[in-house]
Amino acid sequence: MSNITRWNPMRDMLSLQDSMDRLFDSLYHRPGGMSAFDNLNTPAMDLYQTDQSIIVKVSLPGVKAEDVHVSVAGDVFTIQGSMKQEEETKDAEYHIRERVSGDFTRSVALPAPVVVEKASAEFEDGILTLNLPKAAESRSKTITVKSK
Repeated sequence: MSNITRWNPMRDMLSLQDSMDRLFDSLYHRPGGMSAFDNLNTPAMDLYQTDQSIIVKVSLPGVKAEDVHVSVAGDVFTIQGSMKQEEETKDAEYHIRERVSGDFTRSVALPAPVVVEKASAEFEDGILTLNLPKAAESRSKTITVKSK
């Protein structure tokens, strides 16, 4: 026995609208919540915390350490710098050109207060690693529960 389904023109229109929405979402949104219109110079970053510190790792391929400036003001971490562009080859036809150049700035709220005076930074193989020790009042404390 077969089922007869009544034709509904609105169902087809909604399906078309959903398809167009998915198309435009894929064009204008990138993984990680960044859209295609965001600053493409923004360096990729990992930020995590341990009991003692907040660790920040920033990918800066081709950037020299002297071209990077890091600051912490209150609970906001800011990194600024400049990515230099190589000379463009005039006698070549580029098929893909994705490497960006220019100045960049990125600010991120820190999850806990830090002691800036004890912070350290290392730059190796294009990765900037910052160790920001947490302030004593923000470190987690263990309380032992005793029974009576």
